[in-house]
Amino acid sequence: MDADVAYDAVLLLSFGGPEGPDDVVPFLENVTRGRGIPKERLVEVGQHYFLFGGRSPINDQNKALIAALEADLAAEGIDLPVYWGNRNWAPYLVDAVRQMAADGRQRVACIATSAYSSWSSCRQYRDNIEEAVAAVPGAPRIDKIRWFADHPGFVAAVADRTIEAIDDLPEATRADARLVFVTHSIPTAMNAESGPDGDAYLTQHLGVAATVAARVAEMTGQHRDHELVFCSRSGSPRTPWLEPDVNDRLEELAADGVRAVVLIPVGFVSDHMEVVYDLDTEALATAEKLGIEARRAGTAGVDPRFVAALRELALERPIETCAAHCCLPRSTP
Repeated sequence: MDADVAYDAVLLLSFGGPEGPDDVVPFLENVTRGRGIPKERLVEVGQHYFLFGGRSPINDQNKALIAALEADLAAEGIDLPVYWGNRNWAPYLVDAVRQMAADGRQRVACIATSAYSSWSSCRQYRDNIEEAVAAVPGAPRIDKIRWFADHPGFVAAVADRTIEAIDDLPEATRADARLVFVTHSIPTAMNAESGPDGDAYLTQHLGVAATVAARVAEMTGQHRDHELVFCSRSGSPRTPWLEPDVNDRLEELAADGVRAVVLIPVGFVSDHMEVVYDLDTEALATAEKLGIEARRAGTAGVDPRFVAALRELALERPIETCAAHCCLPRSTP
């Protein structure tokens, strides 16, 4: 892309989520389309959503992030509209592209609400963009920003939320609290194909976790052991996924005498369903059963430093995008 190209809009691209009980199964059918999963299984999986009134928190979080982005852009004297499109539920990406075309937008910087490299967290969004652009006559060119979890604005927000969670622990266990970073598990084969050279998903998470842990140690004057675990595994039990599961690891930590943990959802930019169910509901219940003092750190959300980071990444010249062959099977040329 030419270094002097100016964008005339920003697009927030996200996963989407149901807005009510009647939306849950159709939403899950969108998510799993082509996998042959029976409706009965989708109803079973949907119980996570029904516990929260059939409504995902992600849509309200995206609305809040859009409002924060608009305020940040205005504060910087940048007059750009922010559009919103989802992969799996309204407002759909293709409808956002139609609206941008109708509004005469020509070059759009796209921010996806997934911070790391892999097919499901990055490449699939790029494919979705290509499909939507191809379906809309006069569609603008859309440039998706790179993975961004290593940006100082994201790191600073996660570190501060971690310290807040540490401070909320009982004083007797606070100094010994273990930092347990959590992200969405993916198949090991998908991790092996992530990034331009493979293994990027795991490598990026480990790097960001180490950076956050170091920042927390510097700010608190207390070194704490840290590690990366996973949540939200799905699919066939015969398919290997990244491990350990957060609940299994809590069992092991309890057996090793660990008395306190802070669960840090470093793989998520806001309190997605995986956070409010897998961590706040399941993992915290597991910790309580095991007698472990546990707190869940907040996500970056609309922290001003994180919002500013997204604006910087979206408007840098030239925009830094992923390599053309990122997150493709190794057999692909």
